[in-house]
Amino acid sequence: MSLPPEKASELKQIIHQQLVKMDVHGRIREVLAETIREELAPEHQQLSTEDLIKALRQRGIIDDVMKELKFVTDVNEKERTSAPKPSTHFVDREPPVLKKTNIDPTRRYLYLQVLGGKAFLEHLQEPEPLPGQICSTFTLCLHFRNQRFRSKPVPCACEPDFHDGFLLEIHKDSLGDGSKMADATTMLSVCDPVHMVLIKTDTFGETTLVASYFLEWRSVLAAENGVTNVAVELLGVGTESKVSVGVLNIRLEMYPQLNKTLSPEITNTQFALERQKTAEKERLFLVYAKQWWREYLQIRPTHNVRLVKIFAQDENGVNRPVCSYIRPVRAGRLLDTPRQAARFVSVLGYERAPVIGGGGGKQEQWCTLLAFLCRNKGDCEDHANLLCSLLLGFGLEAFVCVGTKAKGVPHTWVMTCGTDGTITFWESLTGHRYIHRPINPDDPPLVEQPKPLYPYRTIGCLFNHQKFLGNCQPSDAVEVCVFDLHDESKWKPMSGEAIKSVCSPGTSSVPPFPPLCASAIDAAVTSNEVELQLRILVSEHRKDLGLSTIWDDHLSYLLSPALAAYELERTTSISAGNEEFQDAVRRAVPDGHTFKGFPIHFVYRNARRAFATCLRSPFCEEIICCRGDQVRLAVRVRVFTYPESACAVWIMFACKYRSVL
Repeated sequence: MSLPPEKASELKQIIHQQLVKMDVHGRIREVLAETIREELAPEHQQLSTEDLIKALRQRGIIDDVMKELKFVTDVNEKERTSAPKPSTHFVDREPPVLKKTNIDPTRRYLYLQVLGGKAFLEHLQEPEPLPGQICSTFTLCLHFRNQRFRSKPVPCACEPDFHDGFLLEIHKDSLGDGSKMADATTMLSVCDPVHMVLIKTDTFGETTLVASYFLEWRSVLAAENGVTNVAVELLGVGTESKVSVGVLNIRLEMYPQLNKTLSPEITNTQFALERQKTAEKERLFLVYAKQWWREYLQIRPTHNVRLVKIFAQDENGVNRPVCSYIRPVRAGRLLDTPRQAARFVSVLGYERAPVIGGGGGKQEQWCTLLAFLCRNKGDCEDHANLLCSLLLGFGLEAFVCVGTKAKGVPHTWVMTCGTDGTITFWESLTGHRYIHRPINPDDPPLVEQPKPLYPYRTIGCLFNHQKFLGNCQPSDAVEVCVFDLHDESKWKPMSGEAIKSVCSPGTSSVPPFPPLCASAIDAAVTSNEVELQLRILVSEHRKDLGLSTIWDDHLSYLLSPALAAYELERTTSISAGNEEFQDAVRRAVPDGHTFKGFPIHFVYRNARRAFATCLRSPFCEEIICCRGDQVRLAVRVRVFTYPESACAVWIMFACKYRSVL
């Protein structure tokens, strides 16, 4: 194995630091003195290197060193120019003692430690949780250059006990430079911040977005010894985006240490230049957007009431062009088809942005992708933006549409344009797809017109990461809209160059998009747990009514194919396997007996909450509270997992009983 001189010196430095940390030199001196005393005193013979190594091995010192030094050893040219290795997340119980982790000695890392929080005043009166007691928790989620991390949940408190370490790999995007260890000057040009999102999870498992913060980490490049401590003040979200929610103590450290640090003047100048460049681009785009809007209003004065949305506020109250919320996202091996992507987005929870006070006004808050994924729920705009990004990743021409539903309620959905001109609407909250066939208002009355099946009423504009188009047709009603996007008399476009200047990846005003994470839920284990809890709840409910409960395990198992078929139908719009299910049920239910079944779908795993919802349905209550002769009950739960720990939960209650006339 041959290493370039600079790599060899870096490697020597790392090994030297490790040996000093373990005090290996001191232990070798002790062994040397001991060996000379024991073995060489009588004869005064020459002590060889082999004798000394043998003595060190007998005392386990060599083994200790090799256990501590867990480096990636294969650093030949092929290995070094391959794709970046996944970074490691390790946790320090006691900060001085590092957990063992595989570290590539040819890469540069930023070690980010969260050393507790303070001044979370909303939790000032929070009582100390008792051992084993379920309490509300804080979780910190991080994203940096395609790497994602999550802290251990800690109990909510005025001074939350965060003690986590995250190892962030710093590499260049280009393959040629990606193999080299980044020096201070190279790292100064990496303008991606560390995006930190703080999530609160209550005792019922409901998540709330507490704060979203972009950490400028490059101050560590000018710090003495390559270590700096930062007190990060977190501000609230939405209507509370100017209110402090707490402070996190963060320690940043470069690993391996930099041979040469930069001066604070250089880093501050770089930050000022970046801010100035971004501000100028945003100013020019704003000037252009105002001019575009004036021209749009001159076409038809009634355009001022159409929903043409050029800017939207994120969770921090920052106005950003809507095109910056879209980016082609590839899901790797986690999603296989566009329809599966639509199903995944639809099982993420739906929740309107919270608003303080009455008035019925809708609080606007378009979340960054990390904030949406980490809390696992969001408004219709968040769902539409993610679905559009995924469909673009699958190679489709996709747009987010801004318009209204029935009763003039503002809404967003996704549209794809086929190469044959087919226009398909995708409802991101349900996963439903609708083919759009426009009505021609000039046709004679006798001509049969297509009946729209979609719930959308009007459309003001549509956009993706490269295009923005305002609807300038005489009517903004969806049913009469023609989606010929190249016809500027129907759709007024914005300049692609203007959009690119503020919305292209790498511009500091656009937060980097995180990769999707695989599900951490074990589908079989979770299905069993929810099913067992439901059996207990049903038995207790029937006991309160003075009814006994006898479960039919065979009948419960026979319900599985039906649940699988329901999920398949939601994902692909294809129904399959119903004949086999019906045949199996007929065989399991004797002559003279009646079978009743009730399927229901949820996007959460809380059995008690699901059971309460089921009881509100008269059909389900009839099954659960069934009275009669030879009553046998069945319940089957099937959890289907999706990325980001999203899940579709199908439950089917059934009963069979002897019919008595």
